[in-house]
Amino acid sequence: MENRILWDCHMHSSFSADSKTDMEIMIQKAIARGLKGVCFTEHLDPDYPPTPDNQLFHLDLSAYRSRLSELKEKYRNHISVNFGIEYGLQPHLKQRFDQEMNLYPFDFVIGSSHVVHGCDPYYGEFFKNRREADCYREYFESILENLRVFSDIDVYGHIDYIVRYGPNQNRDYSYESYQDVLDEILRTLIKKNTGIEINTGGYHYGLGEPNPCTAVIRRYRELGGEVITIGADAHSPDKIAFAFDKAAEILKDCGFRYYTIFKGRKPEFIRL
Repeated sequence: MENRILWDCHMHSSFSADSKTDMEIMIQKAIARGLKGVCFTEHLDPDYPPTPDNQLFHLDLSAYRSRLSELKEKYRNHISVNFGIEYGLQPHLKQRFDQEMNLYPFDFVIGSSHVVHGCDPYYGEFFKNRREADCYREYFESILENLRVFSDIDVYGHIDYIVRYGPNQNRDYSYESYQDVLDEILRTLIKKNTGIEINTGGYHYGLGEPNPCTAVIRRYRELGGEVITIGADAHSPDKIAFAFDKAAEILKDCGFRYYTIFKGRKPEFIRL
């Protein structure tokens, strides 16, 4: 692998509703790519709204933990395999998530905004008969609503996830257009000792940028942010460590000399 990032810390398998790939195949591909470690972060989005494709983001946590533990041991001489979760945050779910985090020994917890006031922007209905800019702002403001409630997460996932699905994607989107609310998000995260991620999924969605975009990552560093993980948001083997060479260059350009992984909910900093 021609990059300096050897951990993929945002990855899904068939335990997530939107992946069909067996966990072992994902691990085998990560080994073939030369990675030192991966963290599975299977989706759990309770109270997910009805969708045209009847998607349900339930997760059998016990079965997931059991299978991961089995494969972690099987491949321990080849790669580190960590136990993570990606929670779809909504303010009313705080008590449930707090209880689960006390029950399961996660290495890493991503909190993400998928559902915004009852609707996932993945589906075009969110944008119907509305200005794209208003939709984007509502999404960012919903992140602040979540941050007023949630503190016990390690990073906030793909902060500008919404631009993947907007009618014009990121053609008219920029950090500067939403600087007020994005800066408030970043300052709140830093105050809570919560990190962000470089999610390279933006590249395989054709944005030419990660999520969040480079300008947001740079601003996070300028404001004093230090904790930053890297994940391809892979749901299939071909996307593992996708565009990690670009992520490494962004980190350097934004003033980082390291990236972060989590083990037992504790950050570890790895030099580029």
